[in-house]
Amino acid sequence: MNPDDRKRPLFMISVAAELAEMHPQTLRMYERRGLIRPNRSTKRTRLYSMEDVERLRYIQRLTTESGLNLAGVERVMELEHLMEELQERIGELEQELDGLIAQAREEVEQIHRSYRRELVPLPGRAVVIRTSSARRS
Repeated sequence: MNPDDRKRPLFMISVAAELAEMHPQTLRMYERRGLIRPNRSTKRTRLYSMEDVERLRYIQRLTTESGLNLAGVERVMELEHLMEELQERIGELEQELDGLIAQAREEVEQIHRSYRRELVPLPGRAVVIRTSSARRS
Protein backbone atom coordinates (compact mmCIF):
# COMPACT_ATOMS: atom_id res chain seq x y z
CA MET A 1 0.00 0.00 0.00
CA ASN A 2 1.29 3.43 -0.94
CA PRO A 3 2.05 5.53 2.19
CA ASP A 4 -0.22 8.29 0.87
CA ASP A 5 -3.08 5.79 0.54
CA ARG A 6 -2.83 5.04 4.25
CA LYS A 7 -3.55 8.70 4.99
CA ARG A 8 -6.46 9.09 2.60
CA PRO A 9 -9.76 9.54 4.49
CA LEU A 10 -12.04 6.78 3.27
CA PHE A 11 -14.09 5.32 6.09
CA MET A 12 -17.14 6.69 7.81
CA ILE A 13 -17.25 6.29 11.57
CA SER A 14 -19.24 3.04 11.51
CA VAL A 15 -16.76 1.35 9.16
CA ALA A 16 -13.73 2.68 11.06
CA ALA A 17 -15.25 1.46 14.34
CA GLU A 18 -15.83 -1.98 12.86
CA LEU A 19 -12.27 -2.15 11.48
CA ALA A 20 -10.86 -1.08 14.84
CA GLU A 21 -13.22 -3.45 16.67
CA MET A 22 -14.79 -0.79 18.89
CA HIS A 23 -18.03 1.12 19.29
CA PRO A 24 -18.47 4.36 17.29
CA GLN A 25 -19.12 6.19 20.56
CA THR A 26 -15.62 5.17 21.68
CA LEU A 27 -14.20 6.81 18.56
CA ARG A 28 -16.11 10.00 19.37
CA MET A 29 -14.70 9.93 22.91
CA TYR A 30 -11.17 9.48 21.57
CA GLU A 31 -11.77 12.40 19.25
CA ARG A 32 -12.95 14.60 22.14
CA ARG A 33 -9.79 13.68 24.05
CA GLY A 34 -7.66 14.61 21.03
CA LEU A 35 -6.31 11.09 20.59
CA ILE A 36 -7.62 10.89 17.03
CA ARG A 37 -8.37 13.63 14.54
CA PRO A 38 -10.45 12.37 11.65
CA ASN A 39 -10.85 14.43 8.53
CA ARG A 40 -14.22 15.90 7.71
CA SER A 41 -16.06 15.78 4.44
CA THR A 42 -17.63 18.90 2.96
CA LYS A 43 -20.82 17.90 4.79
CA ARG A 44 -18.84 17.63 8.08
CA THR A 45 -19.00 13.81 8.17
CA ARG A 46 -16.09 12.18 9.99
CA LEU A 47 -13.82 10.31 7.60
CA TYR A 48 -11.10 8.00 8.88
CA SER A 49 -8.01 6.80 7.05
CA MET A 50 -6.33 3.43 7.39
CA GLU A 51 -3.65 5.21 9.42
CA ASP A 52 -6.41 6.43 11.78
CA VAL A 53 -7.74 2.88 12.12
CA GLU A 54 -4.25 1.62 12.97
CA ARG A 55 -3.96 4.37 15.59
CA LEU A 56 -7.32 3.35 17.05
CA ARG A 57 -6.14 -0.25 17.28
CA TYR A 58 -2.98 0.94 19.01
CA ILE A 59 -4.99 2.95 21.54
CA GLN A 60 -7.16 -0.10 22.13
CA ARG A 61 -4.06 -2.25 22.79
CA LEU A 62 -2.66 0.31 25.22
CA THR A 63 -5.91 0.36 27.20
CA THR A 64 -6.68 -3.37 27.15
CA GLU A 65 -3.30 -5.12 27.10
CA SER A 66 -1.22 -2.53 28.97
CA GLY A 67 -4.00 -1.43 31.29
CA LEU A 68 -3.52 2.28 30.67
CA ASN A 69 -6.30 4.77 31.17
CA LEU A 70 -6.82 7.47 28.54
CA ALA A 71 -4.60 9.94 30.39
CA GLY A 72 -1.82 7.33 30.21
CA VAL A 73 -2.49 6.77 26.52
CA GLU A 74 -2.29 10.53 25.93
CA ARG A 75 1.05 10.69 27.74
CA VAL A 76 2.47 7.69 25.85
CA MET A 77 1.47 9.26 22.55
CA GLU A 78 2.94 12.64 23.55
CA LEU A 79 6.20 10.95 24.49
CA GLU A 80 6.26 8.95 21.25
CA HIS A 81 5.72 12.14 19.27
CA LEU A 82 8.50 13.87 21.20
CA MET A 83 10.78 10.90 20.61
CA GLU A 84 10.12 11.05 16.84
CA GLU A 85 10.94 14.77 16.81
CA LEU A 86 14.13 14.15 18.76
CA GLN A 87 15.17 11.32 16.45
CA GLU A 88 14.68 13.62 13.47
CA ARG A 89 16.78 16.29 15.21
CA ILE A 90 19.49 13.72 15.99
CA GLY A 91 19.57 12.79 12.30
CA GLU A 92 19.93 16.45 11.33
CA LEU A 93 22.72 16.94 13.87
CA GLU A 94 24.52 13.81 12.66
CA GLN A 95 24.44 15.13 9.09
CA GLU A 96 25.69 18.51 10.26
CA LEU A 97 28.47 16.83 12.26
CA ASP A 98 29.49 14.69 9.26
CA GLY A 99 29.73 17.86 7.18
CA LEU A 100 31.82 19.63 9.81
CA ILE A 101 34.13 16.61 10.14
CA ALA A 102 34.63 16.53 6.37
CA GLN A 103 35.29 20.28 6.37
CA ALA A 104 37.80 19.97 9.23
CA ARG A 105 39.61 17.12 7.45
CA GLU A 106 39.84 19.19 4.29
CA GLU A 107 41.23 22.13 6.25
CA VAL A 108 43.83 19.89 7.89
CA GLU A 109 44.82 18.53 4.49
CA GLN A 110 45.17 22.07 3.12
CA ILE A 111 47.39 22.99 6.05
CA HIS A 112 49.55 19.90 5.49
CA ARG A 113 49.83 20.68 1.77
CA SER A 114 50.89 24.23 2.58
CA TYR A 115 53.93 23.06 4.53
CA ARG A 116 57.13 23.49 2.66
CA ARG A 117 59.68 21.32 4.39
CA GLU A 118 63.33 20.98 3.79
CA LEU A 119 65.61 18.46 5.45
CA VAL A 120 68.84 19.99 6.66
CA PRO A 121 71.34 17.44 7.91
CA LEU A 122 73.58 18.69 10.69
CA PRO A 123 76.81 16.85 11.28
CA GLY A 124 76.54 14.52 14.28
CA ARG A 125 73.03 15.65 15.13
CA ALA A 126 69.47 14.75 14.40
CA VAL A 127 67.79 15.93 11.23
CA VAL A 128 66.30 19.41 11.51
CA ILE A 129 63.22 20.29 9.55
CA ARG A 130 63.13 23.87 8.36
CA THR A 131 59.88 25.31 7.04
CA SER A 132 59.57 28.07 4.50
CA SER A 133 58.58 30.52 7.26
CA ALA A 134 61.79 29.73 9.17
CA ARG A 135 63.85 30.57 6.06
CA ARG A 136 62.36 34.04 5.82
CA SER A 137 63.44 35.08 9.33
